[in-house]
Amino acid sequence: MQEKYGKIIFLNGASSSGKTSIATLLQQKIELPFWHISIDHLRDAGVLPLERIRSGEFNWQELRESFFSGFHHSLPQYAKAGNNLIIEHIIETQEWKQLLTELLKPFDVFYVCLHCELGELERRENHRSDRPIGDARKDFEVLQTLPMHYDLEVNAELPVEENVDVILSQWRLRSKPELL
Repeated sequence: MQEKYGKIIFLNGASSSGKTSIATLLQQKIELPFWHISIDHLRDAGVLPLERIRSGEFNWQELRESFFSGFHHSLPQYAKAGNNLIIEHIIETQEWKQLLTELLKPFDVFYVCLHCELGELERRENHRSDRPIGDARKDFEVLQTLPMHYDLEVNAELPVEENVDVILSQWRLRSKPELL
């Protein structure tokens, strides 16, 4: 691994588990400059033609695979350029896990899983206006069945500040990068 490569903190958790809240505070508290990257940022920035997808003019299922492939392949490019990254994502499939493991292998990646009980995820999801109802349950089930190795697992029902302090502490203490 070249020293000029950026470092990566990878947050994996179900929809509504608090990834954005943790990433935002983590970015504010960490001693190095880190980019905060997520699919939600792309969606909210207008990258996707959402109105045309919602109207049915474009079929999201036909666009989804290439969209996520582009997102996944962009991540190592940001890090190769020397950018530190906080990535928030939901690794949905074994194929995504394998691809991301391979793409991010050259980098110092600190993998963090955010655990949250299903009832709490659904409660949070119901209070949001930007998520289809049912996404949290689907993601929760994926995280229960897809075997993963993490450098750290946190309880996303604890206060955000507490989780960020634990993540920062463990990230600073890590001895070597781990793989998924």
